[in-house]
Amino acid sequence: MRNFSKSKLMALRQCEKRLWLEVHHPELRDDSEQAECRFQVGHRVGEMARDLFDPEHKGILIDVEKEGFSAAFALSAALLQHNQPVFEAGLCGGGALAFADVMLPSVDSGKLSWRMIEVKSSTSVKEYHRDDIAVQAYVATVNGIPLESVSLAHIDSSWTYPGGGDYCGLLKVNVLTEEALSRHEEVQAWIKRANAVVENPQEPSVAIGAHCDAPFECGFYPYCSRDEPKPEFPIYWLPRFPSAKIRELAESGIDDLRDVPDEMLNARQRLVKTHTLENRTYFDASGAAADLAGYPLPAYFLDFETIQFPVPIWAGTRPYQQIPFQFSLHVVTAEGLLEHSEFLDLSGGDPSLPFADELIRLCGENDHPVFVYNAAFERSRISELAQRFPEKSSHLLAINERIVDLLPVARQRYYHPSQHGSWSIKAVLPAVVPELKYQDLEGVRDGGMAMEAFLEALHPQTSTDAKECIRKQLLAYCQLDTYAMVRLWQVFSGHPELAL
Repeated sequence: MRNFSKSKLMALRQCEKRLWLEVHHPELRDDSEQAECRFQVGHRVGEMARDLFDPEHKGILIDVEKEGFSAAFALSAALLQHNQPVFEAGLCGGGALAFADVMLPSVDSGKLSWRMIEVKSSTSVKEYHRDDIAVQAYVATVNGIPLESVSLAHIDSSWTYPGGGDYCGLLKVNVLTEEALSRHEEVQAWIKRANAVVENPQEPSVAIGAHCDAPFECGFYPYCSRDEPKPEFPIYWLPRFPSAKIRELAESGIDDLRDVPDEMLNARQRLVKTHTLENRTYFDASGAAADLAGYPLPAYFLDFETIQFPVPIWAGTRPYQQIPFQFSLHVVTAEGLLEHSEFLDLSGGDPSLPFADELIRLCGENDHPVFVYNAAFERSRISELAQRFPEKSSHLLAINERIVDLLPVARQRYYHPSQHGSWSIKAVLPAVVPELKYQDLEGVRDGGMAMEAFLEALHPQTSTDAKECIRKQLLAYCQLDTYAMVRLWQVFSGHPELAL
């Protein structure tokens, strides 16, 4: 009987076909950039956990890549006989193997026991985490390791970093000892099933479905879906159409918009279906103009770019808080002229205060409208800045009061078949203004790429020339966002005479 890693057993829990492919054809796996990013975040949080649980740095970290599996297991077994923290301790036995993130010793009446802590970068305990620690507790018990407790530590998103390298409070520890130790028979059943799956020379027949993305997207999805029929008009183009209904229709053989009964759809979904199938644009020009008629010139157009860190690096910020580091501001003057201003901080320091100062300066103190696309985002960032800097609160919140959202106008008044059921600005802009395309930008073409570029610019090994290239790419991307809003406003409000 082989020993399955914890990750292999978690693959089984998601899909038997995934486990079989992990073992027999790992070369077919193609992880997304999001998955790679998640791995990197996990490593960073793991490093921080070692500092938090071992502030005196007396523990030993086992490097399985350096030691090799056999040596790592032997070294772990030896270290777990001593009163010293062990990190990434390798445990193998009973048909499974795992590496425990944190093992903290506890001595009572001369007897050594261990507090096992699994560390996650999430902000809460997930259901699959419980399976995870059940496997670890099982392997530890099989190895005769006395466990005082079994816990799961995750990031506390409500915690605020005080600065100075003090990360006490970053992690919230949830004791799950009783639950983890009570699931040994369940884990044994998983191991038995895993052996049966991988010993079968035939690839399991499992249709793609909701499990392909739960709890994470599967790297084998491109392979598994290669022969799936590709509908000309996929059902997932329907906006806010419940995934449960999509699965229900798929089970009945329906995967194309043409076959979806109209009675299952709301008004917006029927609009998308009708205009997609007829390849016809919907535009309520008079309604859009009426929506915007109450906002005379001058008009401001604003867009933010943000960064978030699971482990905050700037005092006064929280884990995963979206920190604005850049904005673009276009202004259509009372005379119909177009002006542009921008802010970008690549210094490596907290950009929040200079961002707030420049935003206040450029937006001014007036009652002119500030157009954004998806107002909840900018309003939330401005409100957070107002909370962090009370002395600027009144000025910032005054900007919030002026915000006008273009997204509801687009959603209610316009739809082009090329949008595929989406009203994101990146879907609407090329439909309304075909000559403008995000794909024509170099380097940075969406918010995720903007975050990656910002992080690269802050890296100490990034050269001056590379940093300057990143700066230009970020500015070009954010500027297009607000210029796109200007052009959408121009079309929706009925101002074709303005040479913008």
